[in-house]
Amino acid sequence: MKIRVGFEMEYQCPGPTPMILALSIHYSRASDLVYPDYLITSPAVPVTAYRDLFGNWCSRLVAPAGRFVLSTDAVVKDSGLVDVVVPDAAQIPVEFLPESTLVFLLGSRYCETDLLSDIAWQLFGDGPTGWARVQAICDFVHQRIEFGYQHARRTRTAWEAFNEGQGVCRDYAHLAIALCRCMNIPARYCTGYLGDIGTEPPYGTMDFAGWFEAYLGDRWYTFDARNNTPRIGRVLIARGRDACDVPLSSTFGSNTLERFKVWTDEVA
Repeated sequence: MKIRVGFEMEYQCPGPTPMILALSIHYSRASDLVYPDYLITSPAVPVTAYRDLFGNWCSRLVAPAGRFVLSTDAVVKDSGLVDVVVPDAAQIPVEFLPESTLVFLLGSRYCETDLLSDIAWQLFGDGPTGWARVQAICDFVHQRIEFGYQHARRTRTAWEAFNEGQGVCRDYAHLAIALCRCMNIPARYCTGYLGDIGTEPPYGTMDFAGWFEAYLGDRWYTFDARNNTPRIGRVLIARGRDACDVPLSSTFGSNTLERFKVWTDEVA
């Protein structure tokens, strides 16, 4: 199957404003691009690209004063299969984990393992390990948090999401990540496109999505505490310790985001 993905963002900037953008489809999906996701700016400005510490493609530019629009439109080949489910994937003891996964055991800006450790062990310490433990964490987070765009707050942490019981997809991911790390399971944050393919209407407003990956056995697996069911058509943009590492846009100056649109549609 093929999926059309893209976005359009309109800013108003009172003066020239440097920006760092993590909006390019992840290099692991490069071979799936039928039409590349070229970043288009209006008015046109010079754009440079680099790879960050986590391997994500990032763009740098300076938005001019006034109206400034960012957009992209791409077509991606996809298997059409739901997220992989491997119930017998085992939890690896910390001493045997690959060094590259260890940073994803530590607390981070939005995932306070120190505050949640005792709670995590009370909730999941006597239960199963491995895949079943991560799924139990997803079940708990899915039930603990009430979803609503009106609950969005970019400063909310995992600890705050646990106590407030409300949030958006990134809050589900942050809380699940923190609880996994407390249980000695490496977990990392993911952002990308996720449409409604394979789900029943009514459909909500399209937006970028947040989910997470947990390291079990000898690889990373996708989990989604917000939807809590395998989904079709995820298109990864970036990975990091939490959303602090992979903000879609970082702006260095006063500005207003006046319009924001995302699309993720199956191509007939």
